[in-house]
Order: sequence, then structure tokens, then C-alpha cells
Amino acid sequence: MRWQFDPRHLRTLEAITRLGSFAAAADELGYTQSAVSQQVAELERRVGGRVVVRRPVRLTQAGRILLDAEAAVSTAMSAAATELASLAGGTTGVVRLGAFISAGATIAPPALARLRATHPALHLVLRELEQTDLHPAVLRGDLDLAITFDYAHAPLVAPPGIRQTHLLDDAIMVVLPRSHPLAGSASVSPTDIGSAEWVNTNVDVAGLSVQSAGNPSPALDFEGQDFRTALNLVAAGLGVALLPSLALRDPPHGAVSRPMAGAPLVRRLHTARLDTARAPTPVDLLEACLHDVVADWAVVADWATGTQSRTTPGVP
Repeated sequence: MRWQFDPRHLRTLEAITRLGSFAAAADELGYTQSAVSQQVAELERRVGGRVVVRRPVRLTQAGRILLDAEAAVSTAMSAAATELASLAGGTTGVVRLGAFISAGATIAPPALARLRATHPALHLVLRELEQTDLHPAVLRGDLDLAITFDYAHAPLVAPPGIRQTHLLDDAIMVVLPRSHPLAGSASVSPTDIGSAEWVNTNVDVAGLSVQSAGNPSPALDFEGQDFRTALNLVAAGLGVALLPSLALRDPPHGAVSRPMAGAPLVRRLHTARLDTARAPTPVDLLEACLHDVVADWAVVADWATGTQSRTTPGVP
């Protein structure tokens, strides 16, 4: 038996699965909810059985097979579109960058400013997404380039079809209220902080013996993705937090950051793009701008220790 499916129906199934509802998929794709239901019904007619359970939304085994097929088709079409765009050449059109929150707030703006200064005809798009959504968005062709991260102690292998390039090592710091007894220390061991002092963050502490790990009653149980909020909680004197250096580039007056004593924790940032033989010129230019911004930051860091001349990060 030879199966034939409309790629648009497969894309609808992917959107339903990713967004968790028929209504949300309809909104994203520009369909009515009835049209989405009809497309799923057509898939199920061709398969001869259910591909998705409606409440709650979850895929059947047949649906998972179709979703894998959609991913392969989407990646292949995205790669083809990327290579065709590279053949056209030129430095006009749209370039779309995706980033998690702290990279979107720090690295992306000066990099996009550099690109705008040299290529004003480009239309620039920045999308802040959850880390787990960035690679799939690149593979679907929704993004041209993304900034992603993993940890040195927990490296992640990029999925097939993604080319990953190291961008920056981002040390995890101990951030304390300026009035804290350890604020004047050259470095701070997390084990020197009382368990009730911690403000919880989503930093991956690996096997680090942090007294707050698993503690049911920290002084403040913060639930959120924005490290800036956690930083402001520390500055307000509400506790101590582990935060990446990238979130500390412009700290409030009430907070100080200190290196971790002993073995450091390092979050590693990468650029991610489709793994194609060639890429459109605007994508190459944007990736170069990201690396240039990070290189300038390194010069500033060296200047602080007296080993380099000072430059201003983010200025072309």
C-alpha cells in the first residue's frame, strides 16, 4: 500500500502537537478551527485510524510516525530554501534571529545594531523563545539563526540538520545582596550559604553540593524564566542566587556577584543554523556580528585586568 499525504496536513499536525490545542494551531496557521479538524480527519481517513487524541491533545503511535515524517520534510524544505536563497546572493530581505531571554536582552541588540549599521536594507527579526523551542524553529525554517546554550557538565548534542558553533563561555556566579557578610569575599562557595538564603533559579547546578538543592522552604521560592527578576530580588535583600554572568552585565546597585570557589559551573552559548553547504549572505553577516560582539566583550574583560586596551562593546 502506498501512502500519500498533503504536507500542509502534516504541518497542521505538528502545530497541534507543539501548541497543545486545535485552536492555537488554527490561530498560528491562519486557519479556522474547523479547517484544522478537517485536515486531521483527512489524515485519519488516509491512515485508517486515530492520529491524535483530542482531550488532552496527544499523539497516537500513528501520529508520532507522521510527526517524524513532517520533521524530515520540513527540515529538507528549509535546507533547500536556505541554499536557494544563498544562490540568489545579495544583502536584502529578512533575517530572523531567535534567542533565549538573557541572550536576547544582551548579545542580540548590539549584534543587530552592527548589522543594521552596515546593511540598512535588511529587515531584522528577533524572537525570544524557550531554549527547547529554538532548534525546532530553525529546523522548521521559522528562524535563520539561533542562540542556544548547554552546560559544560551536561553537553547537548545538536539534532541532525543543525550546525552548532561555540559562541561564549558564560560562568555561573554567586550573587549576593551588597549587605551580605560574604559580599566582600574574592570568591564564594555555595556551601557557605545557608539553605534558607537561596532564591531558586533554573540554573543547572549538576552535582554541586548546594544546600538549597531539594530544600522545600527557601527564603523565597521564585518561579520564572527571567534571570533579571531573580537579580532584582537579590538586590532587594531577599536572598542569594546562582546566575549566569550574561545576566549580570548591568547589575542593580544592591547586588554584587562573586566567582564560585572551587570548580566553576559554566553555561556554554552557541549559534545554531541549518547544516547546509551554503547560507544566505545576511545569515553569515549576522552570525559574524554575534561573534564580533562577544569578542569585544572579551577585550573589555581583559582591559579590566590591565592586559588589553579598552573598547566599547556593541559599537561598530
